[in-house]
Amino acid sequence: MAQFENPVLPGSHPDPSVCRAGSDYYLVTSTFEYFPGLPIHHSRDLVHWRLLGHVLDRPSQLPLHGVRASGGLYAPTIRHHEGVFYVVCTLVGGTGKSGNFVVTATDPAGEWSEPRWLPEADGFDPSLFFDDTGRAWWTGTREVPGGAAGRTEVWLREFDAGRLELIGDEHVLWTGALRDSVWLEAPHLYEVDGKYLLLCAEGGTDFEHSVVVATADDVTGPYRGSPLNPLLTHRHLGRDHPIAAVGHADLVCTQEDQWFAVLLATRPYGGYYYNLGRETFLVPVSWEAGGPVFSPGTGRVEVRYEVPALPAHPWPETGPTDDFDGPVLDPAWQFLRTPDEVFWSLTDRPGHLRLQVRPESITDLVTPSLVVRPQRHQDFHASCEVEFEAAGPTEWAGLVLLQNNDHHVRLLLGAGREVVLVRRTGGHDELLATTRLPEGVVRLCFEATGQETRALVAGAAEEWRPLGEPFDGRVLSTQAAGGFTGVHIGLYVTGDVVPGSSWADFGSFTHRSLDD
Repeated sequence: MAQFENPVLPGSHPDPSVCRAGSDYYLVTSTFEYFPGLPIHHSRDLVHWRLLGHVLDRPSQLPLHGVRASGGLYAPTIRHHEGVFYVVCTLVGGTGKSGNFVVTATDPAGEWSEPRWLPEADGFDPSLFFDDTGRAWWTGTREVPGGAAGRTEVWLREFDAGRLELIGDEHVLWTGALRDSVWLEAPHLYEVDGKYLLLCAEGGTDFEHSVVVATADDVTGPYRGSPLNPLLTHRHLGRDHPIAAVGHADLVCTQEDQWFAVLLATRPYGGYYYNLGRETFLVPVSWEAGGPVFSPGTGRVEVRYEVPALPAHPWPETGPTDDFDGPVLDPAWQFLRTPDEVFWSLTDRPGHLRLQVRPESITDLVTPSLVVRPQRHQDFHASCEVEFEAAGPTEWAGLVLLQNNDHHVRLLLGAGREVVLVRRTGGHDELLATTRLPEGVVRLCFEATGQETRALVAGAAEEWRPLGEPFDGRVLSTQAAGGFTGVHIGLYVTGDVVPGSSWADFGSFTHRSLDD
């Protein structure tokens, strides 16, 4: 029997939510401070996914100005009902609007609406549920007033899907599986065999993460926690297990009446460090005594499973190299926060990505001249070709490994053809190595084998040569830097210049596994 391999979406793709429309499946994940927000993936077999674009791809939809690292968009839910797709989500922090909102579309690959903000919806991690009668219900999570730190509750109100507003009375559904439960969140409701199932995450999003459920005869409750809770967790497997922090699940039933869950988990390496962040995994689900059984037979998330009983539908593969030969950026690229101006071009010099030099820096909570995409492999190669003539000592262009503004590594070309390798930890820069390269095209590279990471440089016709000594990649992990995101690899320019007077041209970018 054919098998698939987890994760189905490697790299920083946390908080997955999935829905089915006929024989098509659509999945969204959190993006925090990155723009555009909420990537939407499409599949016809639950195994092969293609990126259609983003739900929030217009600045008017997503005000991320001033959002801190790991603020921004938390935990979206996607649902489909009577030809309309709904995405609900929470925007945390920033200087603009924030809170819970809903957007809609009739084509998930097309244009999504402007957000309908719901100030009456408390808390975070919202979800929608359409019952068999067509009524819609909104669930959310909020901290218990006056409760201990991390003590939360799940609440429900009816949702008018036509007017996009909450109506009716509010109901508190559940406070968790244990009396001292913390961070009960990510609630999703389902109706199965005449019973209502409330599926939640619990225990926080790290090592103690878990999946818990409660059931009720009526949608408004009362809900009773399963005596088998947690139904899925890896906390008992230890920090040396290759898959950890399992939780934040969403269920989907195929047209063949098979059930599956998408969920987040991490893959620690080099100790309990997960530079790739929280990734999207797929596990089979069966039903016993009215409740779900995750990963039947083992009760844990496995690397490999039998493929779903659906026609295999792989998409055309995209290679590891972006030559920037299209009219617009590939949707895999994102910006740090919402750009107020266009500082990039693929047409000024065809076959190149031109980034304008601007004073904004990745060390600040701003939108620098930077494009990024998630690190997808533990053992990886990431490189670029860049042409850049710095006009002064403050101008730099090159390649970065970005965890956040205070934890990243920069490999940059500057004035006098100097190349510097700078590591920033805890908000402090450390110069690790420097060299000079000849005129013309410069190639810059990071390669990592496990957590041992090294920088390499070369001129256009030269062989790669190392710059400095290998450094410990664990400084880029969540355990060192905090937050909720994985490492993003970026192309970056900065400098104190008159805007528009200087730029860098990137001829290509490659990100691949060292096994390829």
